Amino acid sequence: MYRWKVGRQLALVGCALLSTAALARPAAQFADYPSRPIRLITPAQPGGTTDILARLYGQKLTDTFKQQIVVDNRASASGVIAGELTAKAQPDGYTLFMAYHQHTVTAALNPKLPYHAVNDFTPVSQLTRAGLLLVINPSSPPKNLKEFIDWTKNFKGALNFGSAGTGSGGHLAGELYNLTAKVKAQHIPYKGSAPSLIDLVAGQYHYNFVGMSAAQALVKSGKLRALAVTAPKRVPSYADLPAMTEQVPGFEVVGWYGVMAPPKLPQPLAAKLYGELARITKLKDITDRILADGAEPVGSEPEVFRQYLLGDLAKWAKLVKESGAKLD
Repeated sequence: MYRWKVGRQLALVGCALLSTAALARPAAQFADYPSRPIRLITPAQPGGTTDILARLYGQKLTDTFKQQIVVDNRASASGVIAGELTAKAQPDGYTLFMAYHQHTVTAALNPKLPYHAVNDFTPVSQLTRAGLLLVINPSSPPKNLKEFIDWTKNFKGALNFGSAGTGSGGHLAGELYNLTAKVKAQHIPYKGSAPSLIDLVAGQYHYNFVGMSAAQALVKSGKLRALAVTAPKRVPSYADLPAMTEQVPGFEVVGWYGVMAPPKLPQPLAAKLYGELARITKLKDITDRILADGAEPVGSEPEVFRQYLLGDLAKWAKLVKESGAKLD
């Protein structure tokens, strides 16, 4: 009997040791990560805001990890190709996705995507957030937001707003303005922010909700007039401009950038990547660059980012249903 008890106790101890080893193994096996280059899929052409941000963070990660971060530009189909490549990649930490607000907007507009915008990814960290800028041609009558609202509500004839394309943040911002301000404006989609702003400068349509970095040079040169920001409150880079919500309750459109990974990324890898991304976001040169573009640094934790994405997706889905907005 004594031998049986001793043997049983030894067996239990052995099982406990094996269990401890099993729990420790996942973290230990990723100790040398990364041991080869990492691909950062970016749903944008080289030279744009998304690409620039990817390369800024990519260089910082390269410096830290001593492994090259390779920016893979996949600019087509409103980010769907980049999203699908990420969702179907191995969850080994060597494929990352520089996602931005188009990711949830497109999902709200197209329920038949080959992936779920949140559940089929591992959110790692939201890097930045920023409102859009409401801009008009300087020859237009409104000098401030209140005058703009009165002007659009009482406009005689065909009122038009432009955007970087169907399904862009600017498109849905325009649809949200239609709903919240009870205005009837027709959407004119372009293939990118640059051509849409060229036509606004030429007076081809009436207003645009556009990314701050895309419009700031034209605003500073006087070729466009900025009237408001779509963030929930005023932003330091445009401190004299009101937030849309000051005059139009419920109007809030916030763009974001963040890093995501394939689904089921092991927690030790997600934690390591989050730690580095959060550290980089706090660096002075990165913070200064983000603020100069009219955005705010975030650096949120994975679960916080996931909840933000779910809320963003739900918001856009509600707007799409109420406005009837569709992809072309």
